[in-house]
Amino acid sequence: MPLFGSGLPDQTGPRKESAAGKMAEKKMSLSRRNHLKSLLLQIGKEMLEEEARQAEEEKMAYIRENCPTLSFPQCTLELQELCRQLHKQIDLVDEERYDMEIKVKKCCKEIDDLKMKVQDLNGRFKKPTLRRVRMSADAMLAALLGSKHKVSLDLRANLKQVKKELKDEEKQTGDWRKNIEDKAGMDGRKKMFEAEA
Repeated sequence: MPLFGSGLPDQTGPRKESAAGKMAEKKMSLSRRNHLKSLLLQIGKEMLEEEARQAEEEKMAYIRENCPTLSFPQCTLELQELCRQLHKQIDLVDEERYDMEIKVKKCCKEIDDLKMKVQDLNGRFKKPTLRRVRMSADAMLAALLGSKHKVSLDLRANLKQVKKELKDEEKQTGDWRKNIEDKAGMDGRKKMFEAEA
């Protein structure tokens, strides 16, 4: 009989084997879980201790390289020379500290500016939840433009009134043959142009 999660198929088929493997992975006893957690914490603690020890070793190596052993001079001339050297070193270190401080302030300012931009972008583009509202066009324009501007959407009221003037010829109702004979020839065309003008 194969064990669950062993990867070997059993007589029940591959479908049951994969489901049983998943169940074996999901179910873990409380004692086993606590044991694994304690192991992880122990490994993490060892790693932190190792890291602290390496940092201390690097610090000591840096001190050995940059800080030679102090030898006290016997006469005042040697003591004055030692003080001058120490003042020069202090000035160099102070310049480096000042430069680093300016760089840190500049970086902090850039970080603050970027944080403000991110906050502005997050605040500016928050989309409100929209509701479907049934409004007439007049009510919608009144809501958009305010109560001062009253707009009417009665389009026919805003149109110009155009009155058609009936021509004299259309007013006269008569025989259509007579109208055609009057318009025939050059005289008829002349009459049409005179009538239009």
